[in-house]
Amino acid sequence: LQGEKTPKNINATLKEFFGIIPGDGDPLQDRGTYMCKRCAVVGNSGNLLQSQYGQDIDSHDFVLRMNRAPTTGYESDVGSKTTHHFVYPESYKELAENVSMILIPFKTLDLRWVVTALTTGTINFTYVPVPRKIKVKKEKILVYNPAFMKYVYENWLQHHGRYPSTGLLTLIFALHVCDEVNVYGFGADSKGHWHHYWENNASAGAFRKTGVHDGDFEFNVTLTLASIEKINFFKG
Repeated sequence: LQGEKTPKNINATLKEFFGIIPGDGDPLQDRGTYMCKRCAVVGNSGNLLQSQYGQDIDSHDFVLRMNRAPTTGYESDVGSKTTHHFVYPESYKELAENVSMILIPFKTLDLRWVVTALTTGTINFTYVPVPRKIKVKKEKILVYNPAFMKYVYENWLQHHGRYPSTGLLTLIFALHVCDEVNVYGFGADSKGHWHHYWENNASAGAFRKTGVHDGDFEFNVTLTLASIEKINFFKG
């Protein structure tokens, strides 16, 4: 999805990756229990500010967050609980040791980065600087299946944008593994501004103008899912 100058063979890379990462045993993958899996998908929209959703979000069995989203200082609005955090190398942040990291591999290099970040620390640059080392237990790392990313792009986005956003990938993932999906922090704030809740740039919305993601189409997917009651959508 993202170009590379000299991409390595994907099958060889995956073999190396799963030689280090067990890739199973996560509670979200367990279909043998009769527990109803209530999941909160927490986006990064500024509409979370002053929402007081924190306690509601933390009441879920699983709380899925993404990219650089902080909770410290925003607990009353976004909660403090995280069970799964979706990242790619350029959006990585340090995670608590009880949090599962779900890597979204936009390129083969992303898989190689995880391998070296747990071993030799040789990769420190993709198209921007990335951490040489990460402090995540190997058994806490999962990888988002590239075939599923392709499925989301073709079937849910109908080829809009260059590839899906982390937010939409997380939402569709939740639809497939959770019994109840409650969505927070997607879309614009009450003034129509698109921005991250921790950034003081309410009128910028620069990430919507890059052409990489079709933000309007993705948001309409979210609204459609809410209208047919596949998700509960909390708009702030």
